Amino acid sequence: MSAGPRRPSRSRSAALYLSAALLASTAAGWYTFGGEEPSGPGAGSAAVPSWSADLPWPAEGQSSAEVEGLGSLGTRGEQTPVPIASITKVMTAYVILTHHPLSADEQGTEVTADRQAADESYSLSESTAPLVADRHYTQRQLLELMMLPSGNNVARLLARWDAGSQEEFAKKMNKAASELGMDRTIYTGASGIEASTKSTAADQLKLARAVMKNEAFRQIVATPSVTAPGTGAQIRNSNRLLGQDGVIGLKTGSSTPAGTNPTRAMTAAFDASHTLITAIRDALPQTLAAP
Repeated sequence: MSAGPRRPSRSRSAALYLSAALLASTAAGWYTFGGEEPSGPGAGSAAVPSWSADLPWPAEGQSSAEVEGLGSLGTRGEQTPVPIASITKVMTAYVILTHHPLSADEQGTEVTADRQAADESYSLSESTAPLVADRHYTQRQLLELMMLPSGNNVARLLARWDAGSQEEFAKKMNKAASELGMDRTIYTGASGIEASTKSTAADQLKLARAVMKNEAFRQIVATPSVTAPGTGAQIRNSNRLLGQDGVIGLKTGSSTPAGTNPTRAMTAAFDASHTLITAIRDALPQTLAAP
């Protein structure tokens, strides 16, 4: 991913977005992994490499992959908008960081957790993060509690803080999507619990290119775990591939609109992602070294 103004010694990275729909469940993963800076003939080419056709693309759902400096590796599966579950929180973070910029060494503005967000911490029907009513949290802390354990209550709190309501915040999300050229995407909430929030793998890759320019965001999604302020609870990153094969982010999500098992769907998505990531990493050195 590009990171805005170029800085010496910063390596480029590859980005992979995978959305795998299994039966009536939706499971998705979005991963970025580091690599050496592409150089030599062909670097920066927009042409789809011929070897991408031989990659072990997932047999189900839709997927899209791109390498910065090399270009698109193509897409697989019909790019029909599908529910993206907690992948939604990537756009939530993007909008928050756009309107409330945060540098790498900043904690940002303090936000007070309201009673609604604290009460929702105890929900048994959705993913949440522990919040204490009337406690002050920094912007970075809330982004961590939203991204790592996929805290729906935190996403909605950030939406209310920024825009007054989820409805108003969703308007900002859709405006940002339009500006990024995500023309097959619709956001109806900040958390992704709504099945009406839909997108495609190709659209989400457009968001990936934009959001990974933010250094604070890159740091957050690469964090293995944090301690929840006020409760002492240890919060682990839900991305099981983090740290494997150079994976440094980004977000996972699952939903069960028809009551099917999200655990099996997520396991399949993780396995498919790992297989594809490994194949891409193995192919890149030969590609960049080719005359």
